[in-house]
Amino acid sequence: MASNRPAQPTPFAPNETHTFGYNKDEGPWEEWNPTADSVAPVRGRHRTGKQRGGGGLARSSTVLGVGVIAAVGGGGIASAAPDKAPVSISMPDLSSVTESARALISDGGSSAPKGSTAPFTTAGLTSADEAQGTTDAGEALRDRIMQQAQAQQNQADTATQKAAQTAAAQKAVDLAVKQQNEAEAKADAAKEKAEEAAKAKAEQERLAELAKSYSLPTSSYTLTSTFGEAGALWSSGYHTGLDFAAPTGTLLKAIHSGTITEAGWAGAYGYRTILTLDDGTELWFCHQSSISVSVGQKVATGDVIGRVGATGNVTGAHLHLEVHAGGAATGIDPMAWLQSKGLNP
Repeated sequence: MASNRPAQPTPFAPNETHTFGYNKDEGPWEEWNPTADSVAPVRGRHRTGKQRGGGGLARSSTVLGVGVIAAVGGGGIASAAPDKAPVSISMPDLSSVTESARALISDGGSSAPKGSTAPFTTAGLTSADEAQGTTDAGEALRDRIMQQAQAQQNQADTATQKAAQTAAAQKAVDLAVKQQNEAEAKADAAKEKAEEAAKAKAEQERLAELAKSYSLPTSSYTLTSTFGEAGALWSSGYHTGLDFAAPTGTLLKAIHSGTITEAGWAGAYGYRTILTLDDGTELWFCHQSSISVSVGQKVATGDVIGRVGATGNVTGAHLHLEVHAGGAATGIDPMAWLQSKGLNP
């Protein structure tokens, strides 16, 4: 047998201060010079127990894991430092460990054949899952999560659809209300317009009826000065009546039935006749060339009361007509008053 070359001196030899886990009594330390005989395997002296199947490591790991879980569940992890109080660790209830796991522990390490598709645990399986043929807890959990997600999505879709339907319904209601309001507004406008038309028609009929009892004071005339015109020709500074220019001698008629309350000379008004109506309104006929009635005389619409002239303060022949409502000293616009009686000078 050939011997190996002497080994080189080791750079480091353990001493009592570097035992690397050995007690002081284990030793002494010696250098080892391996040879072919010392490294050759010893036959027949040491045999390794035959392992059953290919899952021994898995079985031992499983047993170890279950044991650790059981130990932890039973009383928590022991404290490594004896001088410190142990910390209690809360762990979930392990009652859900299935019979297959317990059998794995009790049968001394037997396990399912390699490549088996049987589930490791059925913890968490419900009767509904088993009825559907589900045997794997993870698959069942995944299914329940998917079902819950689908249910939530369905709820969200339903809520969205309901919100859209509600918005559409509200929009339809708003549109209907708007259309109703517009229709009512149109109806009110049409009603108001119809009422105004009816009032106008009634007023026209009233004026037409009044026109039968009222008459213009003369004919073949020209309106020269209206009420309110300013000028030095009038002592008041403005025109107080309505002038009907016509040739001298043109007949003057009673505008409405009433009583003659004045007939004679009136200074700047020349010859004047005052006709007082039943409601107290006074009609002044001024600048006449002649008077055909006397005080206290009753006259009817259209009766002749005098003739056009140019007496008093005038620049030509015309009728100066004034209207004094209720016998007031200040007159009102004769044009407006005549129009209120259905007359259009």
